[in-house]
Amino acid sequence: MYRAIAKNKRNTVFIILLFLLIIGGLGWLAGAVYGDLSITVITIVVAAIYAFIQYFAASRLALSVSGAHEIQKADNPRLYRIVENLSITTGTPMPKVYIISDLSPNAFATGRDPKTASVAATTGLLELLDDAELEGVMAHEMGHVQNYDIRVSMIVFGLVVAVGFLADIFLRMAFYGGRGGNRGGNPVVLIIGLVAMIIAPIVAMAVQAAVSRQREYLADATGAMTTRHPDALASALLKLEGNSAPVRRTNTSMSHMWFMNPLRGNALSRIFSTHPPIADRVSRLTDIGRGF
Repeated sequence: MYRAIAKNKRNTVFIILLFLLIIGGLGWLAGAVYGDLSITVITIVVAAIYAFIQYFAASRLALSVSGAHEIQKADNPRLYRIVENLSITTGTPMPKVYIISDLSPNAFATGRDPKTASVAATTGLLELLDDAELEGVMAHEMGHVQNYDIRVSMIVFGLVVAVGFLADIFLRMAFYGGRGGNRGGNPVVLIIGLVAMIIAPIVAMAVQAAVSRQREYLADATGAMTTRHPDALASALLKLEGNSAPVRRTNTSMSHMWFMNPLRGNALSRIFSTHPPIADRVSRLTDIGRGF
């Protein structure tokens, strides 16, 4: 159990280091070709400022976009008590609890740390799952809170922005020339710029999705350790797989936050999916259950 968590943490660190290498590689390429490292510095500073703003605003934005409304124990004793019990079990502060009026069964957690955390569940989730399965899903979301996953997500988001800015600037300079004002552009530089512009954001999106998938595996493992009932979480996953209607009020920028992917996609989009395949998650939970 603890080995699974440690492995996922190591994988996440490796992926973020790879992300930094992508940004460093683009920055080095732009600086080497145009002899002006200020472009890279300015881009990274702007991306860092943008990520800093998102770090503090993302939680409120996610709750607002999804249409979540805060509840107290009297409003929905079942959900509130499950979250309350999990909070006591894990020794974390009681998060704010929200319900989203949506028939699509899903849930998410948000917040910068356990002290500012919130958890939300849709009405569809509450209707579909029994108490043990609902506890498993909310334990998964509380696992995100325990593991500071939202903080990791915002760091990676800032890195994605930096890659996008660098690639865009490099492409423009490839077309319109560098410091000397050579608007004709060097054909070799143009080709390099086009390749960097196309490949770098795609790789960045793939790495971002990989980070999110690792956090989902980790939250599954953490939730299973909390409840000591991984089969209940596996059962919930299988139920939700058969009820894959998209969430009505969401967007791609917060899709990684949900328990299940809230958006539908084709086979190509699975490469950039922020969630692992259900079969893989169930298989890992089954293995964890054998270890108890």
